[in-house]
Amino acid sequence: MNKEKIMEGVKLILEGIGEDINREGLIETPDRIARMYMEIFEGIGKDAREVLSKTFSVENNDLVLEKDITFFSMCEHHLVPFFGKAHIAYIPKGKVAGLSKLARTVEVYAKKPQLQERLTTEIADAIMEYLDAEGAMVVIEAEHTCMTMRGVKNPGASTITTTYRGWYRENIDLKPKEIKLLELLLKYKGKVLTRAQILDNIWNIEESPNDRVIDVYIKNIRKKLSLDCIITVKGIGYKFEER
Repeated sequence: MNKEKIMEGVKLILEGIGEDINREGLIETPDRIARMYMEIFEGIGKDAREVLSKTFSVENNDLVLEKDITFFSMCEHHLVPFFGKAHIAYIPKGKVAGLSKLARTVEVYAKKPQLQERLTTEIADAIMEYLDAEGAMVVIEAEHTCMTMRGVKNPGASTITTTYRGWYRENIDLKPKEIKLLELLLKYKGKVLTRAQILDNIWNIEESPNDRVIDVYIKNIRKKLSLDCIITVKGIGYKFEER
């Protein structure tokens, strides 16, 4: 990375917006930004091969799920941040990575000019390639400052992207509402997801399904994903149990 070029570029931008690059508050700004860019873009040209090289043997191939991995990245269209949570699930093939390595994998691919859609697929592809997993599923929910601080100026809007690889792609035929329900279950893992929350997030007022319909969707997800960790909390909702 060329620090001097970054500093010169920052100076040109400041001059271009009509600022005085020699005033007290801006004298060191080019250097500060250059050092910041060297940190937040350190993932350029890197992959997760080394991060995922340390693995542990396992006797069973039960689902591994890590949720709420916080990340920060930079939108490549406007060079402003987008940030949020990543949820990773994979079916191992005799070996697993330490949970901290999954967080590091997210970090590697987030630290560069990025698109959320590509970030989602790059994480899933890395799990498949470097862990030789049977299947991988990645869900990312993020807020983009390129649409909260400029343009439509819609703070709080969240974008969710989902991708499947291997066993998941070959064996799962999830309907759109089942995908949304699964995303909610992942988001609320360890907590009770109430029927009211499900209705608010998935169904509109006109549809308003009864409890039996929601139970059918939950049953389908359990069956298609072989997830026995989704339990029904009688009279309240559902819970994706911590395992």
